[in-house]
Amino acid sequence: MQSFHEVLEQRLPNVTLTKLLIAINVLVFAAMLLGGAGFWHSPNGIQLSWGANFGPATQDGEWWRLGSAMFLHFGAMHLVLNCYALWDAGQLAERMYGHARFLGIYLISGLGGNLLSLVVQGNSAVSGGASGAIFGIYAAVLVFLWRERAAIHAREFRWLFGAGSAFAVLTVVLGFVIPGIDNAAHIGGFITGLLASIIFSQTITARIMPLKYSVGAVLTTILVSIFLFKNIPPPKYRWSDELLLRSQISAFLFQDQAINRSWLEIMHEGKQGKVSFDELAGKIDYSISEPYEQSFEKLSKLPLDPDLPSAMQLENILRYAEKRKEASKALAERLREQAQP
Repeated sequence: MQSFHEVLEQRLPNVTLTKLLIAINVLVFAAMLLGGAGFWHSPNGIQLSWGANFGPATQDGEWWRLGSAMFLHFGAMHLVLNCYALWDAGQLAERMYGHARFLGIYLISGLGGNLLSLVVQGNSAVSGGASGAIFGIYAAVLVFLWRERAAIHAREFRWLFGAGSAFAVLTVVLGFVIPGIDNAAHIGGFITGLLASIIFSQTITARIMPLKYSVGAVLTTILVSIFLFKNIPPPKYRWSDELLLRSQISAFLFQDQAINRSWLEIMHEGKQGKVSFDELAGKIDYSISEPYEQSFEKLSKLPLDPDLPSAMQLENILRYAEKRKEASKALAERLREQAQP
Protein backbone atom coordinates (compact mmCIF):
# COMPACT_ATOMS: atom_id res chain seq x y z
CA MET A 1 0.00 0.00 0.00
CA GLN A 2 1.34 3.40 -0.97
CA SER A 3 2.03 5.93 1.76
CA PHE A 4 0.22 9.24 1.77
CA HIS A 5 3.42 11.04 0.76
CA GLU A 6 3.83 8.77 -2.24
CA VAL A 7 0.24 9.42 -3.35
CA LEU A 8 0.81 13.17 -3.14
CA GLU A 9 4.11 12.96 -5.03
CA GLN A 10 2.40 11.08 -7.86
CA ARG A 11 -0.29 13.75 -8.06
CA LEU A 12 2.21 16.61 -8.22
CA PRO A 13 5.89 15.59 -8.45
CA ASN A 14 7.37 19.11 -8.62
CA VAL A 15 6.67 21.68 -5.88
CA THR A 16 7.59 24.62 -8.08
CA LEU A 17 5.89 27.40 -6.12
CA THR A 18 7.28 26.33 -2.75
CA LYS A 19 10.81 26.54 -4.18
CA LEU A 20 10.00 29.85 -5.86
CA LEU A 21 8.63 31.42 -2.67
CA ILE A 22 11.71 30.33 -0.71
CA ALA A 23 13.94 31.74 -3.46
CA ILE A 24 12.07 35.08 -3.41
CA ASN A 25 12.50 35.39 0.36
CA VAL A 26 16.20 34.61 0.11
CA LEU A 27 16.74 37.03 -2.78
CA VAL A 28 14.92 39.84 -0.99
CA PHE A 29 17.06 39.24 2.09
CA ALA A 30 20.22 39.32 -0.04
CA ALA A 31 19.10 42.56 -1.69
CA MET A 32 18.45 44.08 1.74
CA LEU A 33 21.95 43.11 2.85
CA LEU A 34 23.35 44.98 -0.14
CA GLY A 35 21.12 47.91 0.84
CA GLY A 36 22.64 48.15 4.32
CA ALA A 37 20.59 45.69 6.37
CA GLY A 38 22.33 43.70 9.10
CA PHE A 39 22.97 39.98 8.66
CA TRP A 40 21.76 39.01 12.11
CA HIS A 41 19.38 41.92 12.68
CA SER A 42 18.05 44.71 10.48
CA PRO A 43 17.14 48.13 11.90
CA ASN A 44 13.50 49.15 11.71
CA GLY A 45 14.36 52.03 9.41
CA ILE A 46 15.66 49.69 6.72
CA GLN A 47 12.69 47.36 7.14
CA LEU A 48 10.32 50.29 6.73
CA SER A 49 12.06 51.47 3.58
CA TRP A 50 11.64 47.97 2.10
CA GLY A 51 7.92 47.75 2.92
CA ALA A 52 7.49 46.43 6.47
CA ASN A 53 4.07 46.62 8.12
CA PHE A 54 3.68 49.61 10.46
CA GLY A 55 0.47 51.36 11.48
CA PRO A 56 1.31 55.00 10.63
CA ALA A 57 2.85 53.97 7.28
CA THR A 58 0.36 51.30 6.22
CA GLN A 59 -2.65 53.42 7.11
CA ASP A 60 -1.24 56.47 5.36
CA GLY A 61 -2.26 55.04 1.99
CA GLU A 62 0.50 52.40 1.82
CA TRP A 63 -1.75 49.35 2.20
CA TRP A 64 0.56 47.41 -0.11
CA ARG A 65 2.73 46.91 2.99
CA LEU A 66 0.33 44.16 4.09
CA GLY A 67 1.67 42.18 1.13
CA SER A 68 5.29 43.32 0.91
CA ALA A 69 5.89 42.67 4.62
CA MET A 70 5.49 38.91 4.15
CA PHE A 71 8.70 38.79 2.10
CA LEU A 72 10.90 40.69 4.58
CA HIS A 73 12.98 39.19 7.38
CA PHE A 74 14.78 40.85 10.28
CA GLY A 75 17.85 38.61 10.25
CA ALA A 76 19.40 35.42 8.96
CA MET A 77 17.95 33.25 11.74
CA HIS A 78 14.47 34.63 11.10
CA LEU A 79 14.87 33.83 7.40
CA VAL A 80 16.26 30.31 7.92
CA LEU A 81 13.52 29.27 10.36
CA ASN A 82 10.77 30.56 8.09
CA CYS A 83 12.24 28.97 4.97
CA TYR A 84 12.60 25.63 6.74
CA ALA A 85 8.99 25.77 7.94
CA LEU A 86 7.82 26.80 4.46
CA TRP A 87 9.67 23.87 2.88
CA ASP A 88 8.34 21.46 5.49
CA ALA A 89 4.67 22.39 5.06
CA GLY A 90 4.75 23.97 1.61
CA GLN A 91 5.69 20.84 -0.31
CA LEU A 92 2.75 19.03 1.32
CA ALA A 93 0.27 21.86 0.83
CA GLU A 94 1.25 22.48 -2.80
CA ARG A 95 0.72 18.80 -3.64
CA MET A 96 -2.54 18.74 -1.67
CA TYR A 97 -4.10 21.82 -3.26
CA GLY A 98 -2.24 22.27 -6.52
CA HIS A 99 -0.13 25.23 -7.60
CA ALA A 100 -2.83 27.91 -7.94
CA ARG A 101 -4.78 27.02 -4.78
CA PHE A 102 -1.58 26.75 -2.77
CA LEU A 103 -0.44 30.21 -3.87
CA GLY A 104 -3.88 31.65 -3.09
CA ILE A 105 -3.83 30.20 0.44
CA TYR A 106 -0.28 31.44 1.01
CA LEU A 107 -0.95 35.01 -0.08
CA ILE A 108 -4.35 35.33 1.60
CA SER A 109 -2.95 33.93 4.85
CA GLY A 110 -0.06 36.37 4.75
CA LEU A 111 -2.43 39.29 4.21
CA GLY A 112 -4.74 38.10 6.98
CA GLY A 113 -1.88 37.66 9.41
CA ASN A 114 -0.48 41.11 8.70
CA LEU A 115 -3.94 42.65 9.01
CA LEU A 116 -4.48 41.16 12.48
CA SER A 117 -0.95 42.25 13.40
CA LEU A 118 -1.90 45.79 12.43
CA VAL A 119 -5.00 45.61 14.65
CA VAL A 120 -3.12 44.21 17.66
CA GLN A 121 0.20 46.06 17.40
CA GLY A 122 -0.97 49.20 15.62
CA ASN A 123 1.58 51.94 16.24
CA SER A 124 3.83 49.96 18.56
CA ALA A 125 5.83 47.69 16.25
CA VAL A 126 7.36 47.33 12.81
CA SER A 127 6.59 43.83 11.57
CA GLY A 128 7.51 41.58 8.69
CA GLY A 129 8.18 37.97 7.78
CA ALA A 130 6.59 35.02 6.05
CA SER A 131 5.38 33.39 9.26
CA GLY A 132 1.76 34.52 8.88
CA ALA A 133 1.56 32.97 5.43
CA ILE A 134 3.36 29.85 6.66
CA PHE A 135 0.92 29.42 9.53
CA GLY A 136 -1.86 29.59 6.96
CA ILE A 137 -0.15 26.80 5.02
CA TYR A 138 0.07 24.65 8.15
CA ALA A 139 -3.62 25.28 8.79
CA ALA A 140 -4.43 24.24 5.21
CA VAL A 141 -2.42 21.02 5.64
CA LEU A 142 -4.27 20.17 8.86
CA VAL A 143 -7.66 20.82 7.24
CA PHE A 144 -6.76 18.62 4.27
CA LEU A 145 -5.46 15.82 6.52
CA TRP A 146 -8.58 15.91 8.70
CA ARG A 147 -10.90 15.91 5.71
CA GLU A 148 -9.04 13.01 4.05
CA ARG A 149 -8.26 11.03 7.21
CA ALA A 150 -10.30 8.04 5.97
CA ALA A 151 -7.94 7.68 2.99
CA ILE A 152 -4.75 7.89 5.08
CA HIS A 153 -3.20 5.12 7.14
CA ALA A 154 -4.03 5.73 10.81
CA ARG A 155 -0.41 5.79 11.96
CA GLU A 156 0.62 8.19 9.19
CA PHE A 157 -2.36 10.43 9.89
CA ARG A 158 -1.55 10.61 13.59
CA TRP A 159 2.08 11.48 12.85
CA LEU A 160 1.34 14.15 10.25
CA PHE A 161 -1.63 15.71 12.01
CA GLY A 162 0.01 15.54 15.42
CA ALA A 163 3.28 17.05 14.22
CA GLY A 164 1.51 19.90 12.41
CA SER A 165 -0.73 20.65 15.37
CA ALA A 166 2.19 20.52 17.82
CA PHE A 167 4.21 22.94 15.67
CA ALA A 168 1.34 25.45 15.53
CA VAL A 169 0.53 25.26 19.24
CA LEU A 170 4.16 25.33 20.40
CA THR A 171 5.03 28.30 18.18
CA VAL A 172 2.04 30.31 19.42
CA VAL A 173 2.92 29.51 23.05
CA LEU A 174 6.52 30.59 22.46
CA GLY A 175 5.17 33.77 20.89
CA PHE A 176 3.56 34.69 24.21
CA VAL A 177 6.76 33.91 26.12
CA ILE A 178 9.52 35.28 23.88
CA PRO A 179 9.41 39.05 23.21
CA GLY A 180 9.66 40.30 19.65
CA ILE A 181 7.59 37.51 18.04
CA ASP A 182 4.59 38.72 16.08
CA ASN A 183 2.05 36.27 17.49
CA ALA A 184 -0.84 38.23 16.01
CA ALA A 185 0.47 37.51 12.51
CA HIS A 186 0.79 33.81 13.38
CA ILE A 187 -2.74 33.54 14.73
CA GLY A 188 -4.22 35.69 11.96
CA GLY A 189 -2.44 33.66 9.30
CA PHE A 190 -3.58 30.38 10.82
CA ILE A 191 -7.24 31.44 10.99
CA THR A 192 -7.12 32.85 7.47
CA GLY A 193 -5.49 29.64 6.26
CA LEU A 194 -8.32 27.59 7.76
CA LEU A 195 -10.90 29.66 5.92
CA ALA A 196 -8.90 29.78 2.67
CA SER A 197 -8.40 26.01 2.66
CA ILE A 198 -12.17 25.58 2.78
CA ILE A 199 -12.66 28.11 -0.01
CA PHE A 200 -9.96 26.42 -2.14
CA SER A 201 -10.96 22.88 -1.11
CA GLN A 202 -9.24 20.02 -2.89
CA THR A 203 -9.61 16.26 -2.42
CA ILE A 204 -7.88 12.94 -3.20
CA THR A 205 -11.11 10.98 -2.79
CA ALA A 206 -14.46 11.14 -4.51
CA ARG A 207 -15.84 13.26 -1.67
CA ILE A 208 -16.29 16.89 -2.57
CA MET A 209 -16.56 19.66 -0.01
CA PRO A 210 -20.21 20.77 0.13
CA LEU A 211 -20.73 24.14 -1.55
CA LYS A 212 -22.33 25.59 1.56
CA TYR A 213 -19.02 25.26 3.44
CA SER A 214 -17.12 27.16 0.77
CA VAL A 215 -19.77 29.89 0.61
CA GLY A 216 -19.78 30.11 4.39
CA ALA A 217 -16.00 30.42 4.46
CA VAL A 218 -16.09 33.23 1.87
CA LEU A 219 -18.71 35.14 3.83
CA THR A 220 -16.85 34.59 7.09
CA THR A 221 -13.61 35.83 5.54
CA ILE A 222 -15.35 38.97 4.25
CA LEU A 223 -17.03 39.70 7.59
CA VAL A 224 -13.84 39.10 9.57
CA SER A 225 -11.88 41.36 7.20
CA ILE A 226 -14.44 44.16 7.57
CA PHE A 227 -14.37 43.76 11.36
CA LEU A 228 -10.57 43.92 11.46
CA PHE A 229 -10.39 46.97 9.21
CA LYS A 230 -12.89 48.78 11.42
CA ASN A 231 -10.88 47.96 14.54
CA ILE A 232 -7.43 49.05 13.39
CA PRO A 233 -6.27 51.62 15.97
CA PRO A 234 -5.86 55.11 14.49
CA PRO A 235 -2.24 55.99 13.69
CA LYS A 236 -0.44 58.28 16.11
CA TYR A 237 0.87 60.34 13.22
CA ARG A 238 0.97 60.51 9.44
CA TRP A 239 3.89 58.64 7.96
CA SER A 240 4.05 61.05 5.02
CA ASP A 241 4.53 63.92 7.50
CA GLU A 242 7.39 62.05 9.16
CA LEU A 243 9.05 61.40 5.78
CA LEU A 244 8.66 65.09 4.91
CA LEU A 245 10.34 66.10 8.17
CA ARG A 246 13.20 63.67 7.60
CA SER A 247 13.84 64.91 4.08
CA GLN A 248 13.75 68.59 5.09
CA ILE A 249 15.96 68.00 8.12
CA SER A 250 18.44 66.15 5.95
CA ALA A 251 18.41 69.01 3.42
CA PHE A 252 18.99 71.55 6.19
CA LEU A 253 21.93 69.62 7.65
CA PHE A 254 23.50 69.51 4.20
CA GLN A 255 22.94 73.24 3.77
CA ASP A 256 24.30 73.94 7.24
CA GLN A 257 27.60 72.35 6.25
CA ALA A 258 27.79 74.66 3.24
CA ILE A 259 26.99 77.70 5.42
CA ASN A 260 29.73 76.74 7.88
CA ARG A 261 32.21 76.48 5.01
CA SER A 262 31.18 79.97 3.91
CA TRP A 263 31.64 81.19 7.47
CA LEU A 264 35.20 79.86 7.58
CA GLU A 265 35.98 81.56 4.27
CA ILE A 266 34.60 84.89 5.54
CA MET A 267 36.60 84.63 8.76
CA HIS A 268 39.74 83.88 6.75
CA GLU A 269 39.18 86.95 4.57
CA GLY A 270 38.64 89.05 7.69
CA LYS A 271 41.90 87.92 9.26
CA GLN A 272 43.81 88.77 6.07
CA GLY A 273 42.47 92.32 6.27
CA LYS A 274 41.92 92.61 2.53
CA VAL A 275 38.21 93.47 2.80
CA SER A 276 36.48 96.25 4.67
CA PHE A 277 34.20 95.77 7.67
CA ASP A 278 31.26 96.83 5.55
CA GLU A 279 32.12 94.21 2.91
CA LEU A 280 32.46 91.53 5.58
CA ALA A 281 29.06 92.49 6.96
CA GLY A 282 27.53 92.17 3.51
CA LYS A 283 29.08 88.73 3.02
CA ILE A 284 27.74 87.59 6.42
CA ASP A 285 24.26 88.84 5.52
CA TYR A 286 24.28 87.11 2.14
CA SER A 287 26.05 83.83 3.02
CA ILE A 288 25.05 83.31 6.67
CA SER A 289 22.08 85.33 7.94
CA GLU A 290 19.82 85.07 4.90
CA PRO A 291 20.24 81.26 4.39
CA TYR A 292 19.50 80.64 8.08
CA GLU A 293 16.49 82.94 7.95
CA GLN A 294 15.15 81.22 4.84
CA SER A 295 15.71 77.79 6.39
CA PHE A 296 13.98 78.88 9.60
CA GLU A 297 10.92 80.11 7.68
CA LYS A 298 10.78 76.94 5.58
CA LEU A 299 11.18 74.58 8.52
CA SER A 300 8.60 76.51 10.56
CA LYS A 301 5.94 75.62 7.99
CA LEU A 302 6.48 71.87 8.46
CA PRO A 303 4.01 69.77 10.51
CA LEU A 304 4.84 70.18 14.20
CA ASP A 305 2.91 67.19 15.49
CA PRO A 306 4.69 66.25 18.77
CA ASP A 307 3.99 62.55 18.10
CA LEU A 308 6.18 62.58 15.01
CA PRO A 309 9.49 60.78 15.78
CA SER A 310 11.47 63.64 14.21
CA ALA A 311 9.49 66.40 15.95
CA MET A 312 12.07 66.95 18.72
CA GLN A 313 14.92 67.09 16.22
CA LEU A 314 12.99 69.65 14.18
CA GLU A 315 12.44 71.81 17.26
CA ASN A 316 16.15 71.70 18.10
CA ILE A 317 17.07 72.64 14.53
CA LEU A 318 14.63 75.56 14.57
CA ARG A 319 16.22 76.90 17.76
CA TYR A 320 19.67 76.37 16.27
CA ALA A 321 18.81 78.13 12.99
CA GLU A 322 17.24 81.08 14.81
CA LYS A 323 20.21 81.40 17.13
CA ARG A 324 22.71 81.32 14.28
CA LYS A 325 20.60 83.82 12.32
CA GLU A 326 20.43 86.29 15.21
CA ALA A 327 24.13 85.88 16.05
CA SER A 328 25.23 86.50 12.45
CA LYS A 329 22.97 89.55 12.14
CA ALA A 330 24.36 90.98 15.36
CA LEU A 331 27.93 90.44 14.13
CA ALA A 332 27.17 92.10 10.80
CA GLU A 333 25.67 95.07 12.62
CA ARG A 334 28.77 95.47 14.82
CA LEU A 335 31.02 95.35 11.76
CA ARG A 336 28.97 98.10 10.11
CA GLU A 337 29.25 100.23 13.23
CA GLN A 338 33.01 99.81 13.18
CA ALA A 339 33.07 100.79 9.54
CA GLN A 340 31.48 104.14 10.29
CA PRO A 341 33.92 107.06 10.67
